[in-house]
Amino acid sequence: MSKESSFDIVSKVDLPEVSNAIQLATKEIATRYDFKGSKSSIALEKEELVLVSDDDFKLEQLKDVLISKLVKRNVPIKNLDYSKVEPASGGTVRQRAKLVQGIDKENAKKINTIIKNSGLKVKSQIQDDQIRVTAKSRDDLQSIIAAVRAADLPIDVQFLNYR
Repeated sequence: MSKESSFDIVSKVDLPEVSNAIQLATKEIATRYDFKGSKSSIALEKEELVLVSDDDFKLEQLKDVLISKLVKRNVPIKNLDYSKVEPASGGTVRQRAKLVQGIDKENAKKINTIIKNSGLKVKSQIQDDQIRVTAKSRDDLQSIIAAVRAADLPIDVQFLNYR
């Protein structure tokens, strides 16, 4: 019974789901009356979304359509890091949104602090862009998962490899 259980805390964005959401959003934009004759588009370049539209108002509408499709496909919208709106060619505006993959050092430290402050007998270690949590009691691991979910983190986290 002294076998240790563990799980990994990661932050991932499923790129095929993002591309499916972009396709659905593009179809909706093509059929919507308020986008008729508009130069609005959404593209995925590596791990970055590029949104182009006629003006700031249409760009915000474009983001709303995209976010609704991402939410329906269970893509964490917390992991979108928007840059500022910039002018583009043809009198349009462009905004880039980086897809955040992995847990950076700052957020890993926050998660480790949450784990340490729980007072449970668990060990956590940062491994590149994920955190491994081990304990003898599975109940303690469940409590850690609940504590991390309850915390207001700037990124969305998933819990994998629970064994």
